[in-house]
Amino acid sequence: MSTSTSIFVIRWINFLTMLLAVGVIGFGIWMSTHHDVCRKSLTLPVLGLGGVIFVVSIVGFLGAWKNNSILLWIYLIMLCLILVAILVFTVLAFIVTNNSSGHSVNGQRYKEYQLHDYSSWFLKQLNNTHNWKHLKSCLVKADDCSNLSKRYRTAKQYKLAKLTPVEAGCCRPPSECGYPAVNASYYDLSFHPTSSSKDCKLYKNSKNIKCYSCDSCKAGVAQYMKTEWRVVAIFNVILFVVLSMIYFVGCCARRNAARERSKI
Repeated sequence: MSTSTSIFVIRWINFLTMLLAVGVIGFGIWMSTHHDVCRKSLTLPVLGLGGVIFVVSIVGFLGAWKNNSILLWIYLIMLCLILVAILVFTVLAFIVTNNSSGHSVNGQRYKEYQLHDYSSWFLKQLNNTHNWKHLKSCLVKADDCSNLSKRYRTAKQYKLAKLTPVEAGCCRPPSECGYPAVNASYYDLSFHPTSSSKDCKLYKNSKNIKCYSCDSCKAGVAQYMKTEWRVVAIFNVILFVVLSMIYFVGCCARRNAARERSKI
């Protein structure tokens, strides 16, 4: 690749990523203004991501603009570290999420999930009292369970519903309990549970209690996280390929810059 082409490509790619970084930082600042603690907790990670993108981009942009081999070296080292981090995270994400596909429920369109089916990492995170207290408060505020009665007006509609893992695990008692569903938000708890599972005793019809303290709820969240992590992992594979191409162009730009500097 010629000097002018590689420099041009690196310059404009990093100029565009600088604009992207400014947008990410702006989004982080916007999130910090929310009163919702769950969203607000994501402020620092978003600002950190925006800051890293901005620093790497400005170093790459200045290196290409000034045709400075030292700045381009620094840019390539930072880009290499990012590539390694993406690769490690992606591999770990596939390993951690390589468990459980759920258990079918007779007569229902959804699946139920059991906590012991997931990796030890998920178990450690979800069984941590502090972590689960925070997640539980977010689940209550999300109103997923409260909205079920609005989406499914009758018990027949509810029985045919295709619930998400979180709805199936947190908004209702496990099927093994045997509680009859009166509607989408109310179960007849006067029946003696057919299972000794502690989740059967933890479930309450109250919208702030439901089954949020149940292992079935933790399993539903684990399944949701697994799905989201898989999406992120696939995105990371694509990002890794794109950044590897940019890294290759950056190597060409640095080599050409060093060659021109040696001619002076």
